[in-house]
Amino acid sequence: MAGAVQSPHRDPVRRTVRAQWSAAAGRLKRFFLQNPVRLVPVGFLAVILLGAAMLMLPASRADADAPVLMPALFTSFSAVCVTGLITVDTSSFWTPFGQTVILALIQVGGFGIMTLSTLLALVIRKRLTVRTQLAAASETHTLNLGDVRRVLLRVAQISLTVEAAVAAVLTVRFWMVYDHPPGTAVWHGVFHAVSAFNNAGFSVFSDSLVGYVADPWIILPVSAALIVGGLGFPVIIELLSRPRTHRLPSMHLRLTLWGTAVLLSSGMLVFALLEWNRPETLGGLTVGGKLLGAFGLTAFPRTAGFNSIDYGQASSETLLLTDTLMFIGGGSAGTAGGIKITTFLILAFAIWNEVRGHDQVLVGARAISSSVQRQALSVALMGVGSVLLGTVALLALTDHDLESVLFECVSAFATVGLSTGITGDLPATGELVLIGLMFMGRVGTITIAAALALRTRRLLYRLPEERPIIG
Repeated sequence: MAGAVQSPHRDPVRRTVRAQWSAAAGRLKRFFLQNPVRLVPVGFLAVILLGAAMLMLPASRADADAPVLMPALFTSFSAVCVTGLITVDTSSFWTPFGQTVILALIQVGGFGIMTLSTLLALVIRKRLTVRTQLAAASETHTLNLGDVRRVLLRVAQISLTVEAAVAAVLTVRFWMVYDHPPGTAVWHGVFHAVSAFNNAGFSVFSDSLVGYVADPWIILPVSAALIVGGLGFPVIIELLSRPRTHRLPSMHLRLTLWGTAVLLSSGMLVFALLEWNRPETLGGLTVGGKLLGAFGLTAFPRTAGFNSIDYGQASSETLLLTDTLMFIGGGSAGTAGGIKITTFLILAFAIWNEVRGHDQVLVGARAISSSVQRQALSVALMGVGSVLLGTVALLALTDHDLESVLFECVSAFATVGLSTGITGDLPATGELVLIGLMFMGRVGTITIAAALALRTRRLLYRLPEERPIIG
């Protein structure tokens, strides 16, 4: 009887609650669908928190009594953002299970970065005008609106192929030359191959690759993997499809390849001159070892995070040049970080054309639109602002010198992972600063660049112009 009396009153309440939940879900759905870019930070945060929870399990760490909250959170952020900065030794603090979790986070983070960047490019093109879509299609030659499934499959195929090839070479080297047990050799080979292709820089060796600085069978395969991963999926797929299409290379392809080649060659030359006779770094090596070490010095800062020398012993000139390479980074829609090569080169061409008095920014036989120039300038200045704020914050929170703190902040923002050795000495507040820089550098640049492109619209009116005094 009592139930029969109350049910008419409960039903309207239940309907009201369901309606409220349905309305809230609808608003949330519209919030994300109106701008898909908003899904990027949410998705990354979900994976990061899940990874941190798994790293906090007793099975993940060697010492069950060691503090785990901040190490787990920092390591998860660093792995998913494919950075490589660590506050605890990966080889001794984490168990094989914990290292496997880190490897999975690196793979998920790298795959997510490549696919999200590329898929956002498809979304952006779909949201642009027909004329802009046609212009974009003629430039890329590779990305079409119906290619979502193909994009996912090709990214997975390319990732696994490169990782498997590099892992095989490293495994044989560790086993046959360095006498690692077969199982250990396979694990070391796979871990470093996945870490290299995803530009993560995590290593199961306490000194990273310092012990292999003069071994070409270790340094060159790792460098090849990180360079390929850092080129970006649009460049890789265009290179693979060119023999069939016989189309002219896109501007994006040319800028990325030429920029990568120039940075690698010029960086290697300068690093060799700076460190050739320094006994703390390359001075004690043979000529071949010095050249290989100089190549590693210019390849690894391109957001890979491995180190074949102790950066705590490097010269101030080397650290400043490394800061520059880290901030520039690698190719767009890849596993590399930084502001990206194309962003840097577009700004460089803008300066060059301004000096020559051109009213357009010309790259070869093509012109760069003003909207792309503004996007490049926005991404670069936001990067400078992020590094500046992070540097000031760490200087206020620690007693470390400006050189070391600036190096740490650029490394975090550019998702590189190199360090002069101060990461483990930072207080919890300092670690949070680096976490913010890593997240901003990895997710923020993708989100900002895509959001700026999605907001591009043509005004139906023109305002009067003025010319403030410049310089």
